[in-house]
Amino acid sequence: MTYRNVVSAVVRALAAETINSAGGNDFEPKVQCAKQKGEIVGKEAALLQDCIVHKLLHKILSQRHWFALTAKFSTHNGRKIEATGRLVAIVTSPAPQLFTQKAVTAWAIPQIKGVRREPVKVKAPQFDEDVPAWRVDAAKAAVERANASAAKRGTCQRDGAIVLADSNYDMNTWDNQGMSERTYQLWNKAIKKTLESLVDDALMEAQIILEQAGVLGEEAA
Repeated sequence: MTYRNVVSAVVRALAAETINSAGGNDFEPKVQCAKQKGEIVGKEAALLQDCIVHKLLHKILSQRHWFALTAKFSTHNGRKIEATGRLVAIVTSPAPQLFTQKAVTAWAIPQIKGVRREPVKVKAPQFDEDVPAWRVDAAKAAVERANASAAKRGTCQRDGAIVLADSNYDMNTWDNQGMSERTYQLWNKAIKKTLESLVDDALMEAQIILEQAGVLGEEAA
């Protein structure tokens, strides 16, 4: 089997890890065992090749390129989140660390139209007038901490995909220095450009690897 192009090969290889994980991470050994009894064909053969391509790219690609492809194309939520975190340390930007982290995350996990995910906010309890002030303040502080924690965890999964709370895509929440909107846009644009350049370089390197392996079709050449 050959892939239409390098993007198709990368997407299928990364998806194979998700399928393999769902099957208990033992698909490839099972297929190899079956192959000893007779040649495998069809979907099993295709998935086995995807697994082999996954291992090949993981072994040969540089870490920065592997993380870029995983963050961009992987459907394995754990791997995607891990790769996104690694990219934060790789990207150089004049923006503060928090802004860079938020920008990289928003790039790797783009907002899905029509899907909203907002954290449920806890309301402060009502107290009688004779309740000590320290108790009221303590309750308010506890509510604030709970809401901050809920906002931080504001993620869910929809059909297997990660969905972040809408607030994660508001650049005004990515920094507490009160910079101008234009500055935020310039920072975000530069970070995205760096990430896309990493992906392009990774795809070029992956294409060379897969061409040498003989698994890319003529269209990819």
